[in-house]
Amino acid sequence: MRKFLTVVAALMTLSLTNCGYYNAIQQNDEQVKSAWSEVVNQYQRRADLVPNLVNSVKGFAQQEKDVLLGVTNARAKVGSVQAGADVVNDPAALQKFQQAQGELSSALSRLLVVTENYPQLKSDQLFRDLMAQLEGTENRITVARNRYIKSVQDYNVNVRTFPNNIVAMIFGYKAKANFAVDNEREISVAPKVDFNAPPPAPAPAPAK
Repeated sequence: MRKFLTVVAALMTLSLTNCGYYNAIQQNDEQVKSAWSEVVNQYQRRADLVPNLVNSVKGFAQQEKDVLLGVTNARAKVGSVQAGADVVNDPAALQKFQQAQGELSSALSRLLVVTENYPQLKSDQLFRDLMAQLEGTENRITVARNRYIKSVQDYNVNVRTFPNNIVAMIFGYKAKANFAVDNEREISVAPKVDFNAPPPAPAPAPAK
């Protein structure tokens, strides 16, 4: 009986493999890996901008030490978090990655708020170039994240739908982790800096 079941299982596996279900799962799996690689590349592009951005701000606003240190520490945390292809199969690892990137996003937002108090910094060409690169990178991050989310959704539907789920079970394919939706709106909004905004009004002189 055991031999009979083994033969049946082997024939079923061969049949399912030949009819394209296995290839479809493989294709979806590769799409997820490719999409994740692009997400990591864009986040790394942003992290690479941070040192120059911090130095640029520091040249005009050395007194903002806490904010600058916050960005630097957030960037260091991002660098310490695993970002390899295995992350897509580990919900806890993906959550840790997402949290670290979210902290860097928050730190950068605080930094951009601070820069509004320094008109000379806002008019500095190097700073303006860095801001343009940062905004472009944030937009690319949003596109890459959306592509990853869609590819994971397609993959997960594939491996959970009959008869693909049988093939997935036989070959060990499982559903993959995806970005959480609770802070999706916050992370998907690129930082905005209005260089044409007037500088903040000076504080009124104390009454004599």
